[in-house]
Amino acid sequence: RYGYQLKTEWETATGGVWTINVGQIYSTLDRLVRDGLVEVTEAPADDGVQKLYSLTAVGREELRHWWGQTPATSPLPRDGLVVKILLAVRTGPDHALDVITRHRTALTQTLQGVRQAMRARAGEDAVSMSAAGLAQTLVDDAVITRTESDLRWLDQCEARIIRSRAVPDGITS
Repeated sequence: RYGYQLKTEWETATGGVWTINVGQIYSTLDRLVRDGLVEVTEAPADDGVQKLYSLTAVGREELRHWWGQTPATSPLPRDGLVVKILLAVRTGPDHALDVITRHRTALTQTLQGVRQAMRARAGEDAVSMSAAGLAQTLVDDAVITRTESDLRWLDQCEARIIRSRAVPDGITS
């Protein structure tokens, strides 16, 4: 593929939710070429020569490995919300509860917005049948599920922080 084709395919595959700068595509391709995962050839184009990028055998093997990775085999990603709550707890329970409240409000608004957008698109059969429509729906489902999970986790954090206030230092229940 050409770099711009990869950009377009990425945005189509992600339902247009995650756009990517074409410069990022080319810097990543350069790094993949350097690491022997991608090779580049030149092909004639209307305006001169265009670079065509292809996976090498090593690149295909690395891709197979990536497809096979599961959460059990991958390191846990650093979660910004978890880090923020952990740091907020260190500054005191009142601050932590305030941070939780602000995030709960924002997450609830996100959830409402995504659900509203999904309802608005529900009548658009042609859109939902397209690859881009399916990608958008799958992304929306992921956002809803993860947002609901984050909200449940924030509720647990709040309950634990409130309970910890009632327990004297050094005594755990």
